[in-house]
Amino acid sequence: MAMIAFKAPDIQVTVVDMNAARIAAWNSDTLPIYEPGLDEVVKQARGRNLFFSTAVKENIAAADIIFVSVNTPTKTYGVGAGRAADLRYIESVARTIAEVATTPKIIVEKSTIPVKTAETIQQILAANTSGATFQVLSNPEFLAEGTAVQDLISPDRVLIGGERTPEGAKAVETLVSVYARWVPRERIITTNLWSSELSKLVANAFLAQRISSINAISALCEATGADVDEVANAIGKDSRIGPKFLKASVGFGGSCFQKDILNLSYLCESFGLNEVASYWASVVKMNDYQKQRFSAKIVKTLFNSVADKRIAVLGFAFKKDTDDTRESAAINIVRDLLAEQANVVVYDPKVSGAEIVSDVLGKGQTNPRLTVAASAYEAAKGAHAIAIVTEWDEFKTLDYAKIFEGMQKPAFVFDGRNIVDLAKLREVGFRAFGIGR
Repeated sequence: MAMIAFKAPDIQVTVVDMNAARIAAWNSDTLPIYEPGLDEVVKQARGRNLFFSTAVKENIAAADIIFVSVNTPTKTYGVGAGRAADLRYIESVARTIAEVATTPKIIVEKSTIPVKTAETIQQILAANTSGATFQVLSNPEFLAEGTAVQDLISPDRVLIGGERTPEGAKAVETLVSVYARWVPRERIITTNLWSSELSKLVANAFLAQRISSINAISALCEATGADVDEVANAIGKDSRIGPKFLKASVGFGGSCFQKDILNLSYLCESFGLNEVASYWASVVKMNDYQKQRFSAKIVKTLFNSVADKRIAVLGFAFKKDTDDTRESAAINIVRDLLAEQANVVVYDPKVSGAEIVSDVLGKGQTNPRLTVAASAYEAAKGAHAIAIVTEWDEFKTLDYAKIFEGMQKPAFVFDGRNIVDLAKLREVGFRAFGIGR
């Protein structure tokens, strides 16, 4: 919404939320999320044509286009628990729109949702409206955290799905005209509703599949003496494969990949496509295995015990250049190490200590074996081993010779992102290990 306001100053954009503290943060000098470049975009548009408000119903009533961007977490209860999307917030928004709308509205799904969700929204609107007409569009987001601003400025594509009716086509073109202010028309793809909804799930599933595939090969590389980076480079030169998302690591995280794959698997199963469901579920299974394998290697290498040993975990966000920790591999790894009675010290340049402790232990819980450091050097002081779990650039340029001097000996480094030079670390004196190397 900030980018639309930034690129289309003649369009008024109002972001609404019932959470007053969150809206206050968006109106402040300290935004509630860390995203490179976003501060500048918000500050240029805010107060001009970008507004943040808790007046939800009033702004819904006044709007011509309503973007539905609420959370769609994986269900934790009932039918489909652990796999299906929880659509309670989508339904709540639809009912609110129906309650207050008196003029025609274009409703745009931005949340990642199961295919056919638009049908649910349409049914709720039709059953509760006071006479207003609605068109429901699907406009999934393909930006990546850490590069979101650039992804929005120059997207690979903008996808808009609508009903194949004259009214649907008109609504689609209305939304196309918004993005066409700065996105070349040939990059704006229009489809039917269901193709658009499904494309988001499938895109994330394919990307995650590539990560799990190269991570599976990394285990084989370690067993055979091959180097996974060399293998990835070799196969990535094949134009049919390409080099993207072939970086072996401790595992993928974030709010989308696992949730969307589980949702896709559940969707397939609900249509009786059990073999297809199992295929996609295996991508998540491989990701879980990769995280467990990393933790197990630390324990095994440290003479089959990390009990009472200090382990420095560098990085907690699921990837660099974001403070998002959802489904971060670090959560599982820290939990595994704590279960082995290790003393774990975590450092991340953007994630708060309170968030780290809450994610690992649960809200309001503490464990004397888990502490948070203010720097990588503090975390590593007196440690038996360092585990690099997030690929923050600062971890590439640390003074590892200085760090080595302050660690217990033998000192170990486990690079879960393959970002440091293992040979140089070994020259310093470390026993250094990477993924698939």
